[in-house]
Amino acid sequence: MQEPTVMVLTALADAPRHGYAIAQEIKAITDGRVSLRTGALYGALDRLLADGLIVVEREEIVDGRARRIFDLSPTGRERLAAEAERLAATAREAARRLSVVRPAATGP
Repeated sequence: MQEPTVMVLTALADAPRHGYAIAQEIKAITDGRVSLRTGALYGALDRLLADGLIVVEREEIVDGRARRIFDLSPTGRERLAAEAERLAATAREAARRLSVVRPAATGP
């Protein structure tokens, strides 16, 4: 799963959100490291909807404009949980390998 996909699903894991709120949540949870452009965000949301990983919980009209509120689907929650475990296992292995004492490099 690509990082932007993981970030969008993670942003929706604790509460339904509209697009702008998802973008702000992604910035917050990544300490500003990831900032999705509007086109990329809505492209990802459309793809995740088509894949059944998120759903439109409801639509609202705000200042005369339609706003969709997205939420994780049960499948999206399962996929995010599996991806979180995969990433955690990779991080554990990286930490384990970093803790292994390697012999000092010898000269040329």
